[in-house]
Amino acid sequence: MPTPDFILETRKHIGHALMFLTGVTAVVVDPGGRILLHRRADDGHWATPGGILEPGEQPAAALVREVFEETGVRVVPERVASVVTEPPFTYPNGDRVQFMDIAFRCRPVGGEPRADGDESLDVAWFDPGGLPEMNDRILRRIRHAGEEGPAHFAAPE
Repeated sequence: MPTPDFILETRKHIGHALMFLTGVTAVVVDPGGRILLHRRADDGHWATPGGILEPGEQPAAALVREVFEETGVRVVPERVASVVTEPPFTYPNGDRVQFMDIAFRCRPVGGEPRADGDESLDVAWFDPGGLPEMNDRILRRIRHAGEEGPAHFAAPE
């Protein structure tokens, strides 16, 4: 489902006002180092799979659910790669959001890549040196997932 019911209900009360939401992103890396991407149905761009936490849902559980829904691939989150609050964004319908995104590095453990036709138009594995054009936000998450050490976060000023 592209827009969770709790957001639709909240929008009835707040209209297009800014909503602060928690998102999760999966950087799924197979044993050969390839990265799983899906072509989004809403804008046609390639991206890492992910989504919005439902109320009360744990981030890793939401991530596993979203990756399977969007790509047909089952994953195990291995570590948090980054925690970043993104700049506010306005959707074409005027809804304003700001996401705090938790990106996880994951490994695939089953399933077959397939587009769900609802959120994904295509699903494919890509070599890191041959990634399709994507926005900087997605590329930054992929880069952080490839780094060793602690998760990336914006340090206090």
